[in-house]
Amino acid sequence: MKYMISFFQPMSEYQRLEDPKQVDAYRGAWTAYVEAMFASGLVVAGDGLLPPSAGASVRIRDGKRQVQDGPFADTKEHLGGYFVLEAPSMDVVLEWAARAPSSSTGTTEVRPVMERQG
Repeated sequence: MKYMISFFQPMSEYQRLEDPKQVDAYRGAWTAYVEAMFASGLVVAGDGLLPPSAGASVRIRDGKRQVQDGPFADTKEHLGGYFVLEAPSMDVVLEWAARAPSSSTGTTEVRPVMERQG
């Protein structure tokens, strides 16, 4: 059985990446955790995501696509899973997001994947 671990953080945590006094501790903690998970041999696939401001949310309302910068899903909505797509642009992925069943009843979030450095 496979499990996906999704990490939800307040914006104050993302802001630590911009604070020279906090960035090393923040990244160090995450690096240690991720390295330990990979060392366990349990990781099948996974990536960090860029901050929510880099993404978009798609909804279909009254038959029209609405795209909103950032993932502003209602708190009553729950993450049900994810696919990783390789596409030439955000617009291509937004078209696929608009076709998802979740766009008609909730929100389909699109976020660029953070590329691992080093």
